[in-house]
Amino acid sequence: MIWHLIAALFAGLGAAGIGLLLRFISAKRLPRWIVPALGGLGMLGYQVYYEYSWLSFKQQQLPDSAEVVDVEYGAMLWRPWTYMYPMPVAFEVIDRDHLRTTEADGEHMVEFFLYRFEKQVADRVTHQAYLMNCNAREWVPLVGDERQPDTSALHEIGTDTPLYQALCETPRA
Repeated sequence: MIWHLIAALFAGLGAAGIGLLLRFISAKRLPRWIVPALGGLGMLGYQVYYEYSWLSFKQQQLPDSAEVVDVEYGAMLWRPWTYMYPMPVAFEVIDRDHLRTTEADGEHMVEFFLYRFEKQVADRVTHQAYLMNCNAREWVPLVGDERQPDTSALHEIGTDTPLYQALCETPRA
């Protein structure tokens, strides 16, 4: 986070320098307030750039076996531009290298971990083990050290969702 603060500071200084240069070129006909106004716009511009590039930056840090299956976008009152262009606030990933595929009673089952990345002051990462029944299109969290299915939290899933397609419609090993 300190690096983003330093980057915003330098973006503001650079934009304020452009304001000083414009004032010098115009023989001081431009008002003095143009310098801090451009400095503020430079810092705001960097912040907007960082918010919208967060998702691609985090995806570049993931291993090649990771696949993004869901992205959440949000709008915030104190960031009015997000109502026109919602910014990414969270995304979910599965790791293809750690899928466990089994057949039980003629049902195609896939055990996987779902990682959730949330954009907060300090990025938050959570993970949970799940079991997907591809034939019934149901998935359930696995809880405890023994990874027992929590049937009270059973969810149905559509065949058009990226999670189902990534786990069940790929060729079986």
